Amino acid sequence: MASPTNSILIIGGQLMDGTDGAPRTTAVLVRDGRVAALGEAAEAATADRVVNATGCVVTPGFVDLSCNLREPGNGQKGNIASETRAAARGGFTTVCASPQTSPVNDSGAVTHLIRDVAAARSAIRVLPVGAVTRGLEGDMLSDMAGLRAAGCVALGNGSLPVRNARILRRCMAYARTFDITLMFSPENQALAADGYAHDGVVAARLGLLGIPEVAETSAVMEMLLLAEETGVRLHLSQLSSARSVAMVADARARGVAVTADVAMHQLLFTEDALAGFDSRYHVRPPLRTEADRQGLLAGVRDGVISAIVSQHQPHDSAAKQAPIGHTEPGLSTVESVLSMGLILVERGELTLAQLVGALSHGPATVIGGDSRLAEGAVADLCVFDPQATWQPDDASLLSAGRHVPLPGRALPGVVRLTLCDGRIAWEQPAG
Repeated sequence: MASPTNSILIIGGQLMDGTDGAPRTTAVLVRDGRVAALGEAAEAATADRVVNATGCVVTPGFVDLSCNLREPGNGQKGNIASETRAAARGGFTTVCASPQTSPVNDSGAVTHLIRDVAAARSAIRVLPVGAVTRGLEGDMLSDMAGLRAAGCVALGNGSLPVRNARILRRCMAYARTFDITLMFSPENQALAADGYAHDGVVAARLGLLGIPEVAETSAVMEMLLLAEETGVRLHLSQLSSARSVAMVADARARGVAVTADVAMHQLLFTEDALAGFDSRYHVRPPLRTEADRQGLLAGVRDGVISAIVSQHQPHDSAAKQAPIGHTEPGLSTVESVLSMGLILVERGELTLAQLVGALSHGPATVIGGDSRLAEGAVADLCVFDPQATWQPDDASLLSAGRHVPLPGRALPGVVRLTLCDGRIAWEQPAG
């Protein structure tokens, strides 16, 4: 649970709320879970605790639209307590919990279980995403209205496809009736088949089974057309190709209510990461070409892609200790999302404002929230030092997953403090 403190005064930090340009140095007073004052009014106030944030950036707490917490489940791959603590360490104050749990979150009972466990053990806010089909089998619709009433912020099918366009259309029509946001990972299962790498030069050279780009783009087009017809609020999760970004941009220009996100590792890596047969980079959707990476980055810069997500998938060590095609897909990323983003900032591929916006304000708007820092707002804050470095290893990582994207190297950006509802969810230990 987050540590209670009645009032905290943060001084010397550069405030950036993810909606404007350059940060400005100003004080922030947090009292009783809210931003009580900013600037001179905050500096003149007294507080139970004063935090010197000189050299740090103060932002809204990050919001993750795609995080696997592995609970309910068997616990081998992590649980709500371990993974939300890791998320808080990464600067996140809100995570949307994937419906791919055991049992699947396709009923109000499971949703209530997740919320109850999170209330008792989570350092941050956990928002369940419910399963749009029973058992995530892509066939029979779940009790969508019941899931929403139980507290699901959106519904989706995790990383699994809906069986056919007829069922997908029915899902959308029903969701539109009850004003439910649908989150789908677009993939044509027949075209993806048993592939596990991008169907390109690297896969051909190494003899890996490929997933063609059209497996994603054909699904994107189908979903956009059905969303346009039904009027549903659609969110496309974890895009991996430049053509998908262009199709989303075209649909938005036509007035389709669609948003999209991208996993941070898709912005940093390409299919070349698999060149050494490193099963760590077996992810789904697969890492694609440099042209796709550049197209995804352009989507973030232009606002076509609203959010950058962790797509955090902690695994036990056995899940990654096999030939690539026999390993489970996914990276353990929630602690290093900010650091990977700062690498992109150092390269000049994103500005700091664009990064902060895609981690906070952008994803918050997808789920109907507002993360901007203003007087009276909920005190969800992240204080990070962009110049400090840390090294992910077994000693430093909090997640149960150790298959991090950049192991054994110094990464930029250390989160010094994370506040959720004004409570300390994470604080970097002294020394």
